[in-house]
Amino acid sequence: MELSEINGPKHRLWFDSKRATIHIEGSLRLSSDQYKPIADFLNQAIETCAGASLTLNLCDLEFLNSSGINTLYKFAIALRKRGDTALEVRGSNAISWQTKSLSNLKRFFPAATLTIT
Repeated sequence: MELSEINGPKHRLWFDSKRATIHIEGSLRLSSDQYKPIADFLNQAIETCAGASLTLNLCDLEFLNSSGINTLYKFAIALRKRGDTALEVRGSNAISWQTKSLSNLKRFFPAATLTIT
């Protein structure tokens, strides 16, 4: 299954199938119900990478509101429940919300690897 790209006015999500990497960039300030397409996209990526490893690259995601952070936490929980897919999350020290919120992903998926540079 080919994952489609999601483009918004200030954000972009896409999947690099050769590297099994989800890229999210820009600024996400959506209401909670507007995150459904993004949650569906993340769940499709889980299915695509089942039994292997998956990378979530957030290095260029400048802003993510609390509804978006909850969407990422639900994604981590889904991966943990599945139990057959490794997760690496990449973030940036230069973006303050990432240093504060990404470490909490480990609460929801302790086996995830978190790389913030």
